[in-house]
Amino acid sequence: MNLADVPAELRLAFERQRAAFAARPFPDWVARRDRLERLRALLLANEDALLEAIDQDFGGRPATETHIAEIFPSLQEIKHALAAGAGWMKPRNVGVSKWFLPASAQVMPQPLGVVGVLAPWNYPLYLSVAPTVAALAAGNRVLLKPSEFTPAFGALLARLVAERFAPEEFAVVLGGADVAASFSALPFDHLFFTGSTAVGRKVMAAAAANLTPVTLELGGKSPTVIAPGYPLAHAVERILAGKLLNAGQTCIAPDYVLLPRETLPAFVGEARRQAQRMVPRGLSNDAYCSVINARQYARLVRVLEQARQAGIAIEPLFDGAQQDEPRHRLAPQLLLDPPPTLELMQEEIFGPLLPLVPYDRVDDAVQFINARPRPLALYWFDHDGARTDQALHATHAGGVSVNDTILHVAQDTLPFGGVGPSGMGHYHGKWGFETFSKLKPVFRQARFNGMKLFTPPYSPLTFRLLKLMKRW
Repeated sequence: MNLADVPAELRLAFERQRAAFAARPFPDWVARRDRLERLRALLLANEDALLEAIDQDFGGRPATETHIAEIFPSLQEIKHALAAGAGWMKPRNVGVSKWFLPASAQVMPQPLGVVGVLAPWNYPLYLSVAPTVAALAAGNRVLLKPSEFTPAFGALLARLVAERFAPEEFAVVLGGADVAASFSALPFDHLFFTGSTAVGRKVMAAAAANLTPVTLELGGKSPTVIAPGYPLAHAVERILAGKLLNAGQTCIAPDYVLLPRETLPAFVGEARRQAQRMVPRGLSNDAYCSVINARQYARLVRVLEQARQAGIAIEPLFDGAQQDEPRHRLAPQLLLDPPPTLELMQEEIFGPLLPLVPYDRVDDAVQFINARPRPLALYWFDHDGARTDQALHATHAGGVSVNDTILHVAQDTLPFGGVGPSGMGHYHGKWGFETFSKLKPVFRQARFNGMKLFTPPYSPLTFRLLKLMKRW
């Protein structure tokens, strides 16, 4: 798609930001801090409205979950950038080879320009704010496209951003899949996408036409391994905490569990007990999240029915109703030892269904993981430190939590990102700042230096010096 084919309003929004960046290509920390503080003020002043909009889009999403998984981490991301951003943007002195002394060298973080952010529907606030914070801290302008599947949130965010930011600083673009396709085709200085692997391929293909660098935060089937001897009650509690959050609609939710074969019945019983403790009253409990829309609900029901028709044992974790179609609510259910050929074991589940895959040896679990595309997250429950380290060395994943789930994403000091089919690039904290910066290398020659000895016409002394240097 050529720039001329992009809708005029979207093209104008992009060109406005590009012109503003050209006029001020290196904003100082005062300007960057002001933008971050305005974003923080926007969130703090509109918490209730944001909660209501997200609840409306989901057809029922617990306010506490939105606070825990969206508002709090968004504010923490801003707080961390405000505390550390001035230091991140300073040039970093680095050494030079002894043969070039007394020259000096630096790495200078430089803003890229205009950054595009394509946000998903599952955590519409946090996955809009987190990359935006990193891009603003790095001195860039930002165009943000929220998902069309969260229209109430998108409209609210667009209005709130327009009230506090000039459109050449930070602006929100609304629209459907056609707008997202045009958005991806803009010649951004960096394009950031969070979503499915299938759509990520399309985004990367569109960006390639402009040689636009991309960060892709995708997903995949994130495995959980319970090692022999690990306390089952604790493992089940932490696995369900990660799986039930947002009804499993989390890119790093535990997708399936590998566990010792003999513990399978005990896991089922413990999971039922824990789930009913966490969510008493089952689907009628407002503290349990709905599936985002009828389309995603129908997909999950279809996958569940395929497993049932294949003869897979299915264990519901709630008593009473397991489905509520009008409210697109689905109870969590365990699927026991499904074959790898089922769609359930081929595609990311992104819902409250949890396959249990028994193994006989820990090495079998590792081989099972390595035979599949590299996941966004790996969860390893084990008190044997040597065995844990061996597993970490033997497997690839975008990130790991040991003896817990999800929590590695909440650490500002850790990079977050996928590997291979689960994504490329990373962000959070300083890692995000660097993603949206050009780390420009600068070599500063000293007034007095020996480079004339290595400049044509070469003399016999040049060769003698080179011979001596190679020995040293």
